[in-house]
Amino acid sequence: MAIRNPGMRPALVAKALLLPFILVTSLFFLWGFPNDLTNPMVEVFKNVLNISNVKASFVQLAFYGGYGTMAIPAAFFIRKYSYKSGIVLGLFLFMLGSFMMYPAATLVNYNLFLISFYILTFGLAFLETTANPMILEMGDRETATQRLNLSQAFNPIGALTGQVVARIYVVERLETKIGDNTSTVDTILSPEQKQQIIEHDLATVSAPYIVLGFVVLAIMLFFIFMKIEEKKKQTEKLDLKTTLKKLFSNKDYYEGVAAQFFYVACQIMVWTFIYQYVTNLNETRAAEQQLNATVYVVASTVLFLLARWICTYLIQYIESAKLMLLFALLGVSLCAGAILLNGMIGLYCLVGVSFTMSLMFPTIYGLALRGMGDEAKLGSAGLILAIVGGALMPPLQGMIIDMGGTGLSDVLLFGSIPEVNLSFVLPLVCLVLVAVYSWRSLNRSTMLSGS
Repeated sequence: MAIRNPGMRPALVAKALLLPFILVTSLFFLWGFPNDLTNPMVEVFKNVLNISNVKASFVQLAFYGGYGTMAIPAAFFIRKYSYKSGIVLGLFLFMLGSFMMYPAATLVNYNLFLISFYILTFGLAFLETTANPMILEMGDRETATQRLNLSQAFNPIGALTGQVVARIYVVERLETKIGDNTSTVDTILSPEQKQQIIEHDLATVSAPYIVLGFVVLAIMLFFIFMKIEEKKKQTEKLDLKTTLKKLFSNKDYYEGVAAQFFYVACQIMVWTFIYQYVTNLNETRAAEQQLNATVYVVASTVLFLLARWICTYLIQYIESAKLMLLFALLGVSLCAGAILLNGMIGLYCLVGVSFTMSLMFPTIYGLALRGMGDEAKLGSAGLILAIVGGALMPPLQGMIIDMGGTGLSDVLLFGSIPEVNLSFVLPLVCLVLVAVYSWRSLNRSTMLSGS
């Protein structure tokens, strides 16, 4: 066997495309940042505005609803025009949504905050639909996977940064302290004092988004004035009917879209309502023993990243569908622990769920699109559309938490389970459905290899 000369390996990024590569890679960080900056805002708005868990969870409905609304239009726009056009439009919508946080805070208007989140994620849908295939084309095909892995490594860095900013620059600076007895505070303060606190806290909430808007504006200007060489656009007309028929005759694909819906729903519910889970634990702890929810959210993210590297290695030896099945079943067990086990053990189980979710998004993506050929581009948009699961399911979890009132343990169900604990039955069901998809996909793969 001839040994390949390492010096003959193509460059990871062509020299002429180095600056565009850096700028497109920055987008992976950018959409990771608001995702994890926004997760604690459900608890923040609930406390600052003294609203129900269901109404507060509309933050996630608006945020992830933007993906569901714009994923497929983004795919058609990019196909008609260019990657660069898609990125510029995405950055503009991202910037617009970020800047709209200022009037929302000034007017003390929760609905305007929701509209701002919705528009912001219009932009994120464009960026996610565009950036991945664009990175693949920025160099030799032989180094495409390595190039994309390098870019994707910046997404979790953005997520961790968002979590830290949410804690240090938002939660810690609020005058309405998370976990305070709101009814007691209301009896002490005058209406004018309460209004001042709300205005201060909403300004604090909006500040990081406004700063982010200026960062996005700067990057958008770079893209506008930078020339990017792109492959010649295909001129053949899209046969949408034939494409959709092929997509929805493929069980791996349409079941994969459903599995992606429930996976994203699970991730958003776990990472959103872990704050309420910790707040409930703090209600029975002394002041000096209070838990910091952000510590456990960051621990969840670190476990998520660690497991992603471990799974990347294991997939060399274990079929991806089988590995996902094992992780999904482990996740179901840990969710059950978070529901049934009170105290720190239950919290550790909830943190551990993030470890099991790590491989699901890319594995479902790969299984759903395998063998799709030219239909993969529109099929990819369907998988991004499935992110809407993160919009629709959190309000249902909020409804469970609100069963006995806006508190977190107004009623004990089945004798000893607080309603906030029981609400994690929804992520558990989502993981069961991911396990079912893994099992069915594994069986189809076995049948194909057997034939």
